[in-house]
Amino acid sequence: MLRRMQWMALLLLVLLLGAACTNKKVNNPLAHVGSKQPDKVLFDRAMEQMKHNRFDQARMILQTLINTYPDSEYIARAKLAVGDSWYAEGGTTSLAQAELEYKDFITFFPNMPEAAEAQLKIANIHYQQMEKADRDFTHAMRAEEEYRQLILQFPDSKLVPEAKQRLLEVQEVLAQREFLIGRFYYLRNAYPAAIARLQSVIDRYPLFSGADEALYLLGQSYEGEIAATRASKLQETPKAKLIQEFTKNATAAYSRILTRYPVMDRAEDAKRRLSALHQPVPTPTRAAIAENQREEDSRRSSGMFGHLLGNFSRHPDVAEATKVGAPTLVDPKPVSATDVVQAANRALISGAGRPGENKVSVETVKQGTPPPNEPAPRSDSAEHQTGPDTRNSPASSTPASTEVETVPATDASPPPAANDANSGIGELKPNVAADGETPPPAQVNEIQHDAEQSGSSTADSNSSSNSSAAANQAENSQNVSSSKKRKRKHKLFF
Repeated sequence: MLRRMQWMALLLLVLLLGAACTNKKVNNPLAHVGSKQPDKVLFDRAMEQMKHNRFDQARMILQTLINTYPDSEYIARAKLAVGDSWYAEGGTTSLAQAELEYKDFITFFPNMPEAAEAQLKIANIHYQQMEKADRDFTHAMRAEEEYRQLILQFPDSKLVPEAKQRLLEVQEVLAQREFLIGRFYYLRNAYPAAIARLQSVIDRYPLFSGADEALYLLGQSYEGEIAATRASKLQETPKAKLIQEFTKNATAAYSRILTRYPVMDRAEDAKRRLSALHQPVPTPTRAAIAENQREEDSRRSSGMFGHLLGNFSRHPDVAEATKVGAPTLVDPKPVSATDVVQAANRALISGAGRPGENKVSVETVKQGTPPPNEPAPRSDSAEHQTGPDTRNSPASSTPASTEVETVPATDASPPPAANDANSGIGELKPNVAADGETPPPAQVNEIQHDAEQSGSSTADSNSSSNSSAAANQAENSQNVSSSKKRKRKHKLFF
């Protein structure tokens, strides 16, 4: 009896070991097809090898089937099974190779029902490698892209509901990431960056479990901008315009909590903030309350034990993702911090500007025709010889049919007197004294004066036989006022 029990225990152990070596994930889709054709035999043999986790031998048999029977009716299934072998093997390298095989299958057989299955497995590859919200989000972005492609490219497939649920879970992780970044900027008073991130969360992921918290922080960011604007040194007019714009945006954020997420935690806080801003408090509709209640009821919590285990896992916890509602399939236009700053600048410019401040002088011709072109001025003309101010002449004045409107400018125009005084700069004019003005003294040419003096002195010396009285008379007749000139005269004689 004891020996019999030992044999039974040994047999049970063998059965358990055999079951452990069997891959239950592998299923032969052609097992129910009764055929003795060689291509079918090869396919069944490959499936049997995959069931026992001998993936290398299974791929070798499948490749033999593909190369030997290229026209077989099992060729599509054989190509898909190659990708399944890499997918079941697991590992980063094997999953990357499986993705390539699945993409090739979709390229060659896009109209087969198995194409949607291949697309779902591509998305699942990235879903399995997805990490937490505060870590690398590359696989999360790829999973979102691949699930969206399945829903849009194969809308009639029976796999679409599964893809939508997985897409909601992926978007929960991506929304959590954007929210954490926006909260980071908010805590550091970087309000434009916080507004951009939080607004993107609300626009792209309206089914996010923390949507009410994101909207509340969005309103708080706008209130932070209001406080910063009041403390600034701006003029009163643009300051009031900015405060009005920020108050409107904060009101919109708080109001959306009450109209779209009325049963969530931040609803009461939103009411208090609207009352503090002296803004009307909206009342949610029954449909909005029922919709938000269904979303909240579909969420589940991992519990304390699940959160504890989640600290040791690199995969995210998607338990709080909603199970109802449609995921976002097309991303709206993203909001950046630059867009937020530019919107504030536009509000500032629209509210700034008093008459005569920060304006540019502009002339606008409303009617009439421009005057004809005038000839270029010449230096030898009669007008330039007499030196009139041609800019004030009747020929250059504005016609009577032309109306000119001039906006006051910050730079004052020079007075007419200054224009007249500078009108002849750079021109050569004769020494003609104007009425009531003293003419300038005549210019004395030293060399010419000395030469004439030398000639007259020589002539006087020859005519008067070098008499001293004649020399003194000739010297006194010259208007020499400096000893320097007399020194040059002495040098000219020698």
